Amino acid sequence: MNLKALIREIPDFPQPGVSFKDISTVIGNAKAFHHIIQEIAGHYRAVQPEVVVGIESRGYILGAPVAYELQAGFILVRKPGKLPAATERIEYSLEYGENSLEIHTDAIRPGQKVLIVDDILATGGTVSATAELVRRLGGEIVGYAFLAELDSLQGRTKLGDVPIVSLVHYDDEE
Repeated sequence: MNLKALIREIPDFPQPGVSFKDISTVIGNAKAFHHIIQEIAGHYRAVQPEVVVGIESRGYILGAPVAYELQAGFILVRKPGKLPAATERIEYSLEYGENSLEIHTDAIRPGQKVLIVDDILATGGTVSATAELVRRLGGEIVGYAFLAELDSLQGRTKLGDVPIVSLVHYDDEE
């Protein structure tokens, strides 16, 4: 299935020179959405993640059904102030500035096998910050999964020696 053809590109969004990859068009296609979930789950079924961590907000769209398919729990990583219980927080840099993320301090048990899922791997700032939160809680990252990856931004270089699955690759960021 040609997922790349189903992803809408929006030039100069959210700022001039950026070509935004809008996944709403591909996840709105029932066959494509099912294919995405099955492909990601298929790559990680053998390592048996105990929980899937989804990054706000598009990571939830992919992460929750992947967790369901893998019979794993689903953990939310959110923007500050959105989680009601005690949280661990990290501040980080991303393509367009600075940001922060939080996770509940009791979301992951030490030694628990974790798969981190998001929509797009760009510079790797958001996902590497999420990985640091998982590590702080004692989780063992068994993989990363993305619908698409912007290869020229080399985000995977920030993720270490853990399996990374990206279903669609963009060679350059226009």
